[in-house]
Amino acid sequence: MELTILMPCLNEAETLKSCIRKGRAFLREQGISGEVLVADNGSDDGSVELAEREGARVIHVAQRGYGSALIAGVQSAQGHFVIMGDSDDSYDFSRLQLFVEKLREGYQLVMGNRFRGGIATGAMPALHRYLGNPVLSFIGRLLYSTPARDFHCGLRGFDRRAVLDLGLNASGMEFASEMVVKASLHRLRVCEVPTTLSPDGRSRPPHLRSWRDGWRHLRFLLMMSPRWLLLYPGLALLSLGMLSQLLLLRGPLFVSHVAFDIHTMLFVSGMTVLGVQLVLFALITRAVGQIKGLLPETNRSSQVFCAFTLERGILLGLSLFGGGMFLAVLAVFWWSESGLSALDPRVMMRIAIPSVTLILSGLEVFFASFVLSFIDPLGSYGKR
Repeated sequence: MELTILMPCLNEAETLKSCIRKGRAFLREQGISGEVLVADNGSDDGSVELAEREGARVIHVAQRGYGSALIAGVQSAQGHFVIMGDSDDSYDFSRLQLFVEKLREGYQLVMGNRFRGGIATGAMPALHRYLGNPVLSFIGRLLYSTPARDFHCGLRGFDRRAVLDLGLNASGMEFASEMVVKASLHRLRVCEVPTTLSPDGRSRPPHLRSWRDGWRHLRFLLMMSPRWLLLYPGLALLSLGMLSQLLLLRGPLFVSHVAFDIHTMLFVSGMTVLGVQLVLFALITRAVGQIKGLLPETNRSSQVFCAFTLERGILLGLSLFGGGMFLAVLAVFWWSESGLSALDPRVMMRIAIPSVTLILSGLEVFFASFVLSFIDPLGSYGKR
């Protein structure tokens, strides 16, 4: 069987018949060996009986959630390719030719783009059309370098085996983002085709909850990208903090009539320490993600983990700690030379602040090295 047309269903009796008929008509007219599969998520309005009368195959999914229904549907599909779409009659299942053509060309994920194909009046709330979808799609493209410009289009086709290998497990609406994100991380061939969106044919409100589901999508996008969430901000804070401290070591820094002195130095010290923490968090997150199978192993991550061994981390941490203690001892020596009297804070703070920065950073690196070792004592995340 070449194609499964998959429809998740939860009390969709008003529109399900039309969707099934369109899907079956498409298979018949195009001469495609296929099936219409309904993944029912606990309907009690007669949707199951209606689907069976219309010739669709129905599976029952006990675990509630949009993602749960679709995951079970993909697992049960008999087609080599799967095209999934909501069963609210907002997508036209009789016009799937572009999806099939791209799948046959070898693309493993074919996304629909409603903004290119056309959104009928009243089909998408203004909040989703002009804020939610564009912003989340932009963030998704920025973080994952995917060509998809409509991250949350519900109509999409894919190679069943390739998607099963991604290990998708999001049970809710964020399943839509998870598929695109993991397809990009695993370097699947992704493209998009224009598709249309019509008004929802149901009389009841949709299952989607704008702010709740929007936050779940955003949260997932950020959590799956430790580089953008942790590493890049950490490196930026670390670089800016270190550079600022070096510029202020000699004395106040004047920019026009504005003077930056030890008070600024204290704040950029905190910036430096926070930068070190974020970089270490990024390493720990990456290690956990690879071990749990959430993030794919890359050559770069393997090189980093092979280089950042427990012993090297301990050595780096002790070196930074030792540098900070040297400055602390030097400050105490100068204080004793003055008879333990009060010293000029503008001079002493230029020693004390870098000292504290190095001590804290060294201890963080020292203990983070052990945390990485606790996560995987054999260090296999860098040796596979």
